[in-house]
Amino acid sequence: MKAKVIGIPVLDQEKALQFYTKKLGFIKKHDVPLGENNRWLTIVSKDEPNGVEVLLEPSPNHFEPSKTYQKSLFEAGIPYTQFNVDNLKEEYERLINLGVEFSMQPTEMGKVKIAILNDTCGNKIQLIEML
Repeated sequence: MKAKVIGIPVLDQEKALQFYTKKLGFIKKHDVPLGENNRWLTIVSKDEPNGVEVLLEPSPNHFEPSKTYQKSLFEAGIPYTQFNVDNLKEEYERLINLGVEFSMQPTEMGKVKIAILNDTCGNKIQLIEML
């Protein structure tokens, strides 16, 4: 068994694509129209183009429990998922310079350093550096 695709609910697929590619540095892998302005839209790490794909899932717009869950996590400040980075301080500074908003600055917690950002599409995302 392998993880091939993970989903992140987004309120606007195009806005999410722009944020995740232009700010976070992912690259688009698949973009397949599904009708009703929905797409099978995945991104991957530019460093691992054949690695795990992140599906920018429009479910909050079509399934109320998904929207409620996403909103509840966001309001509680709980990240929907996390992405690993090699150097959190450098990545934080790069993203701040691109106008990304953080709800938690880089903070060391035991054997990791974490920061939490707003993806502008309804989610908090945690960045993590293993120490």
